[in-house]
Order: sequence, then C-alpha cells, then structure tokens
Amino acid sequence: MTAPFAAATANKPRGRRKPPSPDSVLDPAALRRALDDANITVSPAHISAFYHALHRQGYPSLPDFCKTYEFYAENIGNVDVLPPVQQIPLRNSITLKRNRNKTHLPKVFLDFLKTTTSLTTMTSKILKQQTSNDKSTTKLAIELHDGNVVESVLMRYANHHKPNRSGGRASLCVSSQVGCAMGCTFCATGTMGLFGNLTAGEILEQIVHADKILAAERFQNERENENQLRTATHDFVRNVVFMGMGEPLDNYTHVTSACRALIDPRRWNLAHHCVTVSTVGIVSQIRKLTADLPQVSLALSLHAPNQAARQAIVPTASRYPIEQLVEALDNHMNSFKHKRRSDGSIVKGSLPRTPYKRRAMIEYVMLQGPTSTLECAHELGQLCQHKSLIVNLIPYNATNVADVLHCPSEEHMQDFRRIVASYKVFCTIRRTMGADIDSACGQLVQDVFEKRQQKSDCSSNVVDIEDVVGANKSNVAAAAAEGKKTILSSSLDHGATTPAANETKLPVAEATYLESLIAPLAVATAVSASCFLLSLALYAKPRLR
Repeated sequence: MTAPFAAATANKPRGRRKPPSPDSVLDPAALRRALDDANITVSPAHISAFYHALHRQGYPSLPDFCKTYEFYAENIGNVDVLPPVQQIPLRNSITLKRNRNKTHLPKVFLDFLKTTTSLTTMTSKILKQQTSNDKSTTKLAIELHDGNVVESVLMRYANHHKPNRSGGRASLCVSSQVGCAMGCTFCATGTMGLFGNLTAGEILEQIVHADKILAAERFQNERENENQLRTATHDFVRNVVFMGMGEPLDNYTHVTSACRALIDPRRWNLAHHCVTVSTVGIVSQIRKLTADLPQVSLALSLHAPNQAARQAIVPTASRYPIEQLVEALDNHMNSFKHKRRSDGSIVKGSLPRTPYKRRAMIEYVMLQGPTSTLECAHELGQLCQHKSLIVNLIPYNATNVADVLHCPSEEHMQDFRRIVASYKVFCTIRRTMGADIDSACGQLVQDVFEKRQQKSDCSSNVVDIEDVVGANKSNVAAAAAEGKKTILSSSLDHGATTPAANETKLPVAEATYLESLIAPLAVATAVSASCFLLSLALYAKPRLR
C-alpha cells in the first residue's frame, strides 16, 4: 500500500466504509430509512414522482427543489414567470419530453425535504478533472464524503451521420468500489486493495456530475454560436458501463439498485442494452444477476483463454473455472429473450420475444507475453464459438504496477483478431481514448493521493525542539526559513513537490505485499523461538538426570 492511499484511509477497517452523513437522496434505501425515522409514510407512487421531478430539475439542493416545485404548482400554464432558482438545465430523455405527470407530492413530504438534515442531493464533488487534447475524453477524480477518491471517465463520440447537429453519443465509465479486492496484477486499481463499497447514491452521483459537465458544454456552445450554425454537442450520458474502479458484483446490492434507477422510465430512462456491468467473473453473482436484472448487459474480464494462464494474472480465477464463467455469461444474455412472469421467472415453452440477438462482451487485455500468442487466439476462438459473445481486445495501458508490462504491436493484435474471428466470433480491438491523460484505471486516483501526501510532508517540515538543542541561532533561523520556504512553495504549487533524487519509491503492489508480511513474519518468529526453547529444554532434561 502506498503512503498516500494509507494516509487517506487511516483508522478505517479495511473493506468497510461509513455511509455518508447526510446520506444521498439519490439512494432509494436511504430515503426510505430517513422517512421511517421521521415516522412519515409516503407511497411508492409519490416516491417515484419525487425522483421524476428531481431528475427533471437537474438535481438541485433539496430546499431549491422544493421552491421550484411549489413555484410550478402555483403557476401552472404561466410560461412567462421564471422559477426562483435559476440553473443550467440538464438535457436527458426525460426532460426532452413534455411533463404529463399529474401526481402532486404530499405537503408533509415537501416539508420534510425542506428541513431534513439526514439527506442531501450530492455527497461528493469533483476533485480533479482532466480532458484530452481532442476533447473526446474527460477523466474525473471524484472525492467522496470521507475523503476517498474514485474515478469516472466521460467519453464523447461524434454523430458522424449528422455532424452539424447535436445528439452525439456520450458514455460514462463509473466506479463501484474504492479500490478493488480482485488483485489483478496488470491493473493499478487491483494493486490498491479494497477500502470499501460505494452506495447506490454515490454511484448515481457520478452520472449527475457527468451530465452537468455536458450541460455546461452545451450551454457554452449555444452562447458562442448564437448566430451561427449550431455545432455538434453531446446532450447527456446515453451509455453507462461499470468498468471503473472495483468489482461491481462484489457490491451487488448497491450496483443493482443503481442499475434499476438508470433503466427506470421516470429517471434516466436508459435503454437496457446501454447499461453494462463488467465483472472479473463471480459465477454465483452472475446467476443472481440473471434472475434479478436480466435486462442489463454483462461483460466478462477474461484476459486469458485457459484456466492456468488466467490464474497467473487474475488471482481470484482459481475459484471459478473458465468454462463455468463463459456458460453463465452466455445464459445471462439469452435469458431476457424469453417471456417472463411478474416475479421474473421464465414461462416454459415461450419463444424469444426480441428480434435481435443480444451478445455479452468478453474483455481481453492484450499483454505482451504468454496470453497474447497466436496459439491463445485459437484457444479463445474455440472457447467463444457458437455463443452469444463479442470479444473486445483491449490494448494495455501502462501503469505503475510492480510488473513491467507492455502492449503488443498493432500488427500482432490484428493477427490475433483475425484468428479469433475465423471461428465465427465477432472480435474487435477497442479504440484507445484519452491516451494523453492518465487513462489507465486507478492512475488518476494514485496521482491525487501522491500530491496529498507530498503536501502533508511539506506542511510537517517545521523546526523540531531537538534540533534547537545545541544549535546556534543562525542554524535555527536557517532551518526555520527553509521550512517556511518549502511550505510557501507547496501552497503555490497546490501541494506538488519534487521528490529527492535519491528517494526510492516502492510500487503499490510491492509496498502492499511487504506490509502484508509484517504480521505473519512476527507470528512465525515467535512460534520458531518457542519451538527452539522447548526443544532445547527437552534435549537438556535427560542430561541433567
């Protein structure tokens, strides 16, 4: 574990986080708990109407939401009067439609929202934002309520069919955990370890942050091109993929709650196939997702065509045979095509109800070495043929993991793709976006924590009392001036300092590994010493007789 990440998560049980206080109102479970604590009964229909109105307003603070809601209730049909709270409106598939909602929120519910201290609209904020030179990719470091940081990546795709009109596709890659427990050797996030799950509200707040960025861009574009031909903009996030930090199915309850909100017709209203959950492969949770949410798409981080090679780079693969993973993935994508009852069970003998064939995605990171040979391409093709799967080859993004890893050449990846495709498997090479920013998963968070730690080190550069003893006045003054100068330089540079030339910085995985050995080595040493003393006593006892 690196010092920056350890400092940010000090005194926290590993793998656990306290819920936000106040909690996010975007989390339906948190809203229900707050209402129960206040002894207020609100029907599910009114809860749905509240989220619908909150979404249409663009997620303002709860007091501002109540003011605007009451204003529109009092001025129905009066389009000339502006609401009391002005903000840049978010555009989405809900706000673009005419509001035909006739459900009025109860007064007791609105009074609760005005005065509550247990709920808030947003519990997180954007700590750092990086945009690529071509403006296609924006990477966000989002600070949570407890100081932990997660990543989201906003990717914009131009509308090539109508280049002079808005409506370009925008996708968002969201995080589901702080860190990750899977320990994949090539992933910067995997080497951090797990520090806790995100709540459903914290996951959905990432989409709100991205939508507000797109709304600001659209507003700025309309102002700059007021009298000119409107240039292409991206109205709102149309695709959400759980491919950021963490293993989504390891945070099953909150991830499925967020997925339900994303496909809810009264909230984000995303198409089912536009919500994708990526997993390293937890078979029991995949089957559970198939029973609970067969609508959403699924992606499997495979990275190797056989069990032995996969276990070498994905430590948790030893518990899940690769054949069971592929079978569970294929069953998930086929399950939604059949008619279902209200409880989600499949009606026996029913014919597929969708005219198209859904396909799950196999993610395969291209690492120079034994998993990217042409023999592996044949194995991968044989494994995926005759199944509802798409193979997506991912060029490796270099990170600061302990192992020195590289991406194969473009020619080799094309040969690999052609071999897989020869088995009648749809195979693509993922387009690299944001290569000029910290595009690798977990990289931006590590940079944030490093700067935090450097700033903390600079702030602690003060004169110690032990340095004063036996020192003359000039030395003390020089030491104090040097410390003051360092602090001033740190504040001007927002905490960024240059480490000493002879300073050795351990990689994340190596530091975590060495730290994990301390306790076992201490126990082993104590046991060895006890055994040695016991054997010495047994050896000396006959001689004393």
